[in-house]
Amino acid sequence: MPLSTSSEGPKTPQQLLDSSSHTTPGALLLAAANPTAVAGLDGENTPNSQLKERGSGGPHSSPFLSGCGDSKGNGRLANLELGCGLVYQGYSFGAEKSAAGELVFQTGMVGYPESITDPSYRGQILVITFPLVGNYGVPSRETMDNLLRDIPAHFEAAKIHIAGLVVASYSGEDFSHFLAQSSLGTWLKEQGVPAMHGVDTRALTKRIREEGSMLGRMLIGPSIISNGPSEDTNASSGDGGKWRKNFEDIDWVDPNARNLVAEGNLVLCVKG
Repeated sequence: MPLSTSSEGPKTPQQLLDSSSHTTPGALLLAAANPTAVAGLDGENTPNSQLKERGSGGPHSSPFLSGCGDSKGNGRLANLELGCGLVYQGYSFGAEKSAAGELVFQTGMVGYPESITDPSYRGQILVITFPLVGNYGVPSRETMDNLLRDIPAHFEAAKIHIAGLVVASYSGEDFSHFLAQSSLGTWLKEQGVPAMHGVDTRALTKRIREEGSMLGRMLIGPSIISNGPSEDTNASSGDGGKWRKNFEDIDWVDPNARNLVAEGNLVLCVKG
């Protein structure tokens, strides 16, 4: 399908990125295969500029969130609530638990195993802007670096340090790489780290970039039934508080109030 039907002629990629009324790049990728997948909260394309006004309403529905269910995660809904009041709804994968921390983003196209094991992200909920995550799986956790004998060869540390992970599209078990030993979701479960997919991470990244890092809560919800979310959990619901009774409620956590350096030193001592 054409990216633009305006009488002004086709828009360049940069014009599409700068426009306030276009869908996200990930949504444009989906549109070629499924034109209905780019529907916004009210069944129409949703400008990013309208997200703030909807912060007091129901969860924001992403182009990556399908109402037909989740075949790549835990089969449960998850809501990401921002400190500013905005809520994004998606699907849970990884550990089936809620998490809270500081929201930060990463724009790399590859390198998610290195990013989530980076101690500098300790206590933070990491948002990966690139729309496809998990496609090359996770390499061996036992293989050590030839020079740094106590450091894993393929990671920044021996454990995952992030509090939670947010992605747009997750590959599930459909990964492919000659070094891959498991899926990303399996590794997250091993480490007890929750994650969610189906979130418009580009719009979320723009908000974090414009307003600065903020606190967030990833709240695990009910199992997804075969005919889609109920009225009380549906992302198209206009009642911002109605969904809360069906999702876990945890305290907000500010990692900046903790001594993260000491926690990092403790990890090094344990490894030594």
